[in-house]
Amino acid sequence: MTNRRQFLKSAVAAGVAGAAMGAHAADICKKPAKWDVQTDVLVVGSGGAGLAAAVSAAQAGAKVTVMEKLSFVGGNTMLCSGYYNCADPKRQKPLGIKDSVELHIKQTLAAGDNRADPALVRILCEQGLPTLEWLESIGMKFDDRIDQAYGALHPRSHLASKAKGAGYIEVLKKKGDDLGVKFLMDTKMKGIIRENGQSGRVLGVEATDNAGKSIFVRAKKGVVLAAGGYSANPKLRAAYDPRLLTLNTTNNPACSTGEVMLAANAAGAMLIGTDYIQCNPGLAPGRKNGIRQSLHLVVERYIYVDQRGQRFVAEDERRDVLRDAVLNLPEKYGYVIVDADGFAANPKAAQNDAIRGIETGDSFKGETLVELAKKMKIDPKALQATVDEFNKCVDNKKDPKFGRKPAMLTHKLLKGPFWGAYSAMAVHHTMGGVRIDTKARVLDLNAEVIPGLYAAGEVTGGIHGSNRVGGNAVLDIHVFGRIAGANAAKGV
Repeated sequence: MTNRRQFLKSAVAAGVAGAAMGAHAADICKKPAKWDVQTDVLVVGSGGAGLAAAVSAAQAGAKVTVMEKLSFVGGNTMLCSGYYNCADPKRQKPLGIKDSVELHIKQTLAAGDNRADPALVRILCEQGLPTLEWLESIGMKFDDRIDQAYGALHPRSHLASKAKGAGYIEVLKKKGDDLGVKFLMDTKMKGIIRENGQSGRVLGVEATDNAGKSIFVRAKKGVVLAAGGYSANPKLRAAYDPRLLTLNTTNNPACSTGEVMLAANAAGAMLIGTDYIQCNPGLAPGRKNGIRQSLHLVVERYIYVDQRGQRFVAEDERRDVLRDAVLNLPEKYGYVIVDADGFAANPKAAQNDAIRGIETGDSFKGETLVELAKKMKIDPKALQATVDEFNKCVDNKKDPKFGRKPAMLTHKLLKGPFWGAYSAMAVHHTMGGVRIDTKARVLDLNAEVIPGLYAAGEVTGGIHGSNRVGGNAVLDIHVFGRIAGANAAKGV
């Protein structure tokens, strides 16, 4: 059996990012004398990717068990905005929106600096509409409106009819229950068990319960890893980008801790793109107990200003550009400004967070811009001048200072009450993880398939490249979750 030192040497020789951390994460698991639980397909993680995989595998006739380290299902999908990207002629054409799968592919690759696997991006975009229709077939509902989510780059973002990501979880969990999916709650995966340590077929996993007792789960057809990324692991993310050590995270801090990705690496899986880490608007530095604000969700309706009341970036830019613009501000935070119509255009959950944020000091409301500026301790004349200048940009369909696109220069800020909200950068999404192929099979250090091991969602890498398009994550978890589950059930 390859020992840990030998594994580290081979990983470094292969140039695999993060391999040393993965090898250090867990000892190579040995086959148990007895399996405590047996199933056809084991899914590790119960967020959107995990539940999509579980439902898909069960629909294919497999006996499915979902392992979740927390006492409730949903993971970070419960917290997400719920925007789902895909080209959808039925909804887009009546709104005058031109789109196509090929355009979606082109924009996704370009936004990630062409560091994503083109084959995976093609699957992501081609399967977007069929997967949305699959979700609808099991009870999911979407609004007819189409938005351009923050960082989405094009109006193809579908909004779930129920608040944020909770609607996906509710529908998928119910369907899983109807199909007989079993759930192992409060059970944390420790390591992956292969036939020969770091080679051969994956047989199952070793896990621990809340009391620390070991549990061995046999997966006869396959294990699907769907446990998310490492946004809530400051030490790990800072190893890749030191700027991120002290930032807050938009994620559930108990979810995205990265141990499943590292355990896969220790079992021989290749990691890819682990230094690609995305930030999104979140709590301002030092505001640990505030309420995260989301009035940025409808891009054409807001502007970004700094403490001096000045715009500092094109609000429709890539998420990494927006991240760097905010981190380069002296205060490390800015403010999102919307008028009454912009407030009303945001999802109800974002409106509710803003209303609650007035009490916690995370959001501000003024009948006039002057009143708003005073509450935010911004020079009222400067903010008024900025808004006037932006409104002229809307009139002229040109943004000479920052280059905001004409399609996002459609709504002036005119109507009170006006709203402002803190918007700092918080770690949101990790684009790196285990490498997979187009069948969602995990690849080893030689880019060969690890038999019996699949992955979907944020635990994977290679799908988004250096920067993820807004609205592509909810797409990703369901497209590849569905693929992983179906292929695990078939053993292909």
